[in-house]
This record gives sequence, C-alpha cells and structure tokens, in this order.
Amino acid sequence: MNSRERSIAEGILLTDQYQLTMAQLYYRMGMHEKMAQFDHFFRSYPDYGQHKAGYCVNAGLEWLLDWMEGLQIREEEISYLRSQTGSRGEPVFDEDFLSWLKSSPPFANLTMKAIPEGRVVHPDVPLTTVQGPLAWAQILETSLLNHLNFQTLIATKASRIHHSGGKGLLLEFGLRRGPEKGANAGTRAALIGGADFSSNVGASHILGIEPKGTHAHSMVQVFLALGGSELDAFRAYADVYPDDCLLLVDTVDTLESGIPNAIKVFEELKQKGHQPVGIRLDSGDLAFLSIQARKMLDEAGFEDTIIVLSNQLDELVLWQILTQIRKESECCAVDPDRVIDSLVYGVGTRLITSQGHAALDGVYKLVAIRENAEWVPAIKISENPAKVPNPGHKHVWRAYDRRGRATVDILSLEDEDPREMDELVLHHPAEHAVFRILQQSDVDHIEPLLEEVWVDGEVVIEIPPLERLRERRLDDVSKLDPGVCRLMNPHIYHVSLTEKLWNLKRDLIERLD
Repeated sequence: MNSRERSIAEGILLTDQYQLTMAQLYYRMGMHEKMAQFDHFFRSYPDYGQHKAGYCVNAGLEWLLDWMEGLQIREEEISYLRSQTGSRGEPVFDEDFLSWLKSSPPFANLTMKAIPEGRVVHPDVPLTTVQGPLAWAQILETSLLNHLNFQTLIATKASRIHHSGGKGLLLEFGLRRGPEKGANAGTRAALIGGADFSSNVGASHILGIEPKGTHAHSMVQVFLALGGSELDAFRAYADVYPDDCLLLVDTVDTLESGIPNAIKVFEELKQKGHQPVGIRLDSGDLAFLSIQARKMLDEAGFEDTIIVLSNQLDELVLWQILTQIRKESECCAVDPDRVIDSLVYGVGTRLITSQGHAALDGVYKLVAIRENAEWVPAIKISENPAKVPNPGHKHVWRAYDRRGRATVDILSLEDEDPREMDELVLHHPAEHAVFRILQQSDVDHIEPLLEEVWVDGEVVIEIPPLERLRERRLDDVSKLDPGVCRLMNPHIYHVSLTEKLWNLKRDLIERLD
C-alpha cells in the first residue's frame, strides 16, 4: 500500500461497508437528513483474567477531531465506491447517492459532546454523544470507535500500571510490539494514562516530551563478537553519552559481570566530573536483582543512580516485585524503601497491547431520533438486560460526597438537573429492583461531564496540552474511593439513572416486549 492508497484508506473510507450501505438506504428513503442521536459508551471494564479494572481513563478525542476536521471527499474515493458491484454485477452505490455524498461537507451539521480526555469514566456512561443528520451520524460510527476505544483501553492500562508502581517513573517501550501505526496512538494514550516518558521518538517530539531509552543487548554483543568485552562496550557508550549514561547490565552475567563493569565505568565518569544515570535490568529475578544492585551501587558510592526494570512488566507483576522487595530487603540489610524509590519501570508489550484484555467493549448506539420537532427516544432490546442501551437525549453528571470523593455518575434526561433535586432516586441501569436514594445533604457538589467539542463542522474547544490531560487523570483518580482502584476485585463504582429516565426505559421495553 503506497502513500496515496493509505490516504484513501484513512479518509472517509475509514469505515465499515454497512455504514455506507445504510447511508444510501436512508438517502433513498428520504431519511438521510432526519436528525438522530447516537451515544458512544462501553459496557464493562477491562478484565485481564487475574485482575480487573475498576475505572477507565478517557482518551483519543483530539485525534478523532483532527481526523474529522481534515476530512475531504475526493473523486478517488467516489470512483472506488462507484466500482463496487453486488452479487449480480450491479453497482452497489447509485450515482445520485454518490453525487450527494461528494457534495455534502463531511459532518458539517453534526454536534458532538464528549467527556474530556484524561477524565475517569465508567460503563454505560456516554463518553461521546453525536447529534445530526442520520446518514452522516451513521457514517461516523466506525472511525469514532476506532479512534476512541483503543486509546481509552491503553490509557486505562497505563493508569493501573502507574498506580501499581507507586512513585517510580513509568517509561512506555511499546513501539516495537504495537499494532503498526496504531502504536503511535498507544504511546499518546499511555502518556495520558500514566507513562511519564516514551521511547517513541516521533510521538514524544509531537507531544512535547523528551524520548527516553538506554541501549540494546546487541551493542554489547557487537563488542563481544569482535573480540572486545562488555566493559569495552560500556566504556564506548559512556564516552559518547557521559552525562546520560544508563547501562544495560544483563547481557553476560548481571551480578558477576554487568554491575561490576558498570561501576568501573561510573567511577571513571565520576573522575571526569560526570554523574552516571544508572543501570537497567531486563531479565532474571528483577526483585532480587534490584536489591543486590542497589546494595552494590550504594557501597560503591553511587547512591543517586536509578535502576530501570523492564521485561514483560504490568500492574500485577510490579505489585509482585515490590511486595518481594519489601520482604527480602531485610535479609540483605537493605532498606526496602531505598530500593523501591530508585526504581524506574520500562513497560512495553503488556501495555501497548493491553495484554489480557485486547479491546474495549465500546459501542455506538442510536438513542433518539427527531420527528415533528420532537426527540423520539429509541431503544434496542436484548435478552441480556446489561446490553439494553439507555434511551433518549441525556445529560451526564458526577456527584461527590462530603469527603470530596466521586460517589456516582448520573444519567438524566435533557430536561432534568440533579443539582436542583432535594432527593435523588437513582436506579441501576439494568436491574429494575436495585435503586438508592441520595439526599442532596449528602452531596458536596454535582458537576456536568459532557461538553460540546464539535459544532457545525468545526472544533469548538481548545485542545489542551498533554500535561493538562495528565492533571485531569490524576485529579479524578485521587477522588475515587481507594477500593475502586484495587488491582483485584475492585469496588463497584455506581452508575445510575434518574427515576424519570428509568421509567422511560422501562416503558419502552414493555412497549416492545
């Protein structure tokens, strides 16, 4: 696929075939301009098998808006659609529909609201709502899900790894293992979700941070293969990067060769007035080796050096490493906090692929359609009550208790404002017998979560810098109950419907039952 072909594949045709065939049906029926609303939400948190998320981190919106803003429908795309034929050889798309498609500015009459990037989000809550002409709102579905689901998935994984690692810096190393160009999106999402730096040079530059990295085993192997030694390799690296010297010490033997040779090089750097950065451990028992490395470096007078850990790390592995360090350090006469405070984590494959849960169950469902100047709620029935979407034109709110902790996300109808209700009767989205009553006196404040991001073909928000997205995440996570952040069996965060919305949902289900 050459660059021209890629531009076609990544433009208006970055969609599923059925979006376009439905759009043509709407056009043929005279329904294509009828106003509709779709909600984008996810049904459940990522479940990684041995552990499970209790929250997600919203991400991907900026790249979606950038895609929408730069979109043009060119003759090449129209020609490709014109060439499609059905099972009997007839054109799939008629000329009048293609003419309409080419003459219609993409997404010109859509209004999109979204929960800002970096914010904590939960199942069943609309992360994005789209209102506009039915045909264009339908065509948007696939690309919207493509842009938002993956980045939200990776930002969530990064946040969990960051939380598990405590104070340690988190480096994202996933470019080599990521889904082709999608790894750039993964890098961005990881940096929103909790990674402090990335080895991805291009993405780091665009996002305004310095790329970070060490060297590979191959550098040491080159010197060994040519008759040199590990020490020769370390010295060469230190000569080129005397003030940024971080050495990978496990190519030969970590404790007997790697760390002693690194210390020799560090001593030589110190004599020349340079401060070595530290070492990297990429194999073996990382907890035990971290303890021994810290002890050896401290005894040699390099107390300020760091220890970078890598090799199939994730939130559960980090938790196990830190637990082991706390238990074993006493036997080695090393302060466990001293070891842990010097650790930096390089996380690659398991972060960029969200290992254990490879796709967010994010969906895009029709919830209302406008008829005779009124919004008519729409619903999809399922045998699984959890898969029945919440109908109607809605608002999304977050309530905080008197401690300042987020206690519930509330879905209400458009004409409702929970801030004006003395008593809130809140219903479970799927279980009709489960409800709670929240008194306004028990609430510190309630905030709206959705904000307009796209109106009539234009982005209407100021795109925030990466640092602002990180601040949002940190602030939201700090306001979660600690139980919600547990790695295993997290406490359930409540998402509820107002009584008016619940009654509407129940009535629609009974009407169609």
